[in-house]
Amino acid sequence: MARTFQVGDTFTHVRQCDRLRPVYYAGASGDYNPIHIDPEVGRQAGFNGVILQGLCTLGWAVEAVAVFVGDPGLVRRVKVRFSRPVLPEDTVTFQGRVTAVADGRLTTEVTATNQRGEPVLRGAVVETSLG
Repeated sequence: MARTFQVGDTFTHVRQCDRLRPVYYAGASGDYNPIHIDPEVGRQAGFNGVILQGLCTLGWAVEAVAVFVGDPGLVRRVKVRFSRPVLPEDTVTFQGRVTAVADGRLTTEVTATNQRGEPVLRGAVVETSLG
């Protein structure tokens, strides 16, 4: 039986950026930008070391929606604005809300904050098929 969604439905998804996540993601994605794998480059850029690839954070946001709708194959469109880098040892909490259900599509808005309450994603919109 297909799940029914309504405008206003909410969901939460939490991911931990472990110390090696930027290295793992570099290997998986091919994104070996030194700011993600060389702590000295991260410090030169004004951080405390490396930062997580933005596309990994985006992937986690899409994962939040995919878990909510129950099928990653339903994701159709994604738009996002990065607010702040995710650092190793950060815990990122994704909060989502259904904003529209129409024409066989579900639209969600997703925000993400680190454990300090600082936004790392804003204005993310993920659109899915309804199945």
